[in-house]
Amino acid sequence: MARGASDLAEAVADRSAARTVARRKEVYRAEVQRILDATYRLIARDDVVDPPLRDILRESGLSIQAFYKHFQSKDELMLVLLDDGRRRLVGYLEHRMAKATDPAGRIRAWIEGVLAQAADPEVAARTRPFLTHQDRLAEQFPAEQRQSVGLLVELLAESIQALPGRRRAGAGRDAQAVYEVAFGTLHRHLSHGSRPGRAEVEHVVRFSLQGIGAS
Repeated sequence: MARGASDLAEAVADRSAARTVARRKEVYRAEVQRILDATYRLIARDDVVDPPLRDILRESGLSIQAFYKHFQSKDELMLVLLDDGRRRLVGYLEHRMAKATDPAGRIRAWIEGVLAQAADPEVAARTRPFLTHQDRLAEQFPAEQRQSVGLLVELLAESIQALPGRRRAGAGRDAQAVYEVAFGTLHRHLSHGSRPGRAEVEHVVRFSLQGIGAS
């Protein structure tokens, strides 16, 4: 009897502890999101590539202690923002690619979607800082950077692999090459505050399709 009561008491205690942990996770998740949203707003509103931490905290309404509870450094925050931006881009590209009827069309949609990031002033303002920081962040967080970039490359590799007559080998390398061409072009336009014209976009698309052997 005592043993059963002890087991029940332990089960109740465990359930209570789990609820406490879940509530704490929700609070922490909300604080992290407030910091991310505040940084995005400062980047877009003030047209800065590296907002000061004091401005981020003022905008988010959180303390320095709250910041370092979640992030080891300002660079880690920028890494999370860069990853968040890439994941948003993956969702946007997936939406565009889903409208295409064949693998070549999906590859075209991927390239056009990447270059469209420089065509919209608001999106360009939000994207520019991450291209500015990505090389430095890649040195500090190489594994995280590879995983983040891999989301975009793998999305493209799937369509390359589906091209008629393609063999499995080489799709990843081809996807990486197309990634570098497209993002190199995007980086140049974001750095100069310019937009790629229709002719340039078409050239990048045709160059990439020919390079990977697509008609």
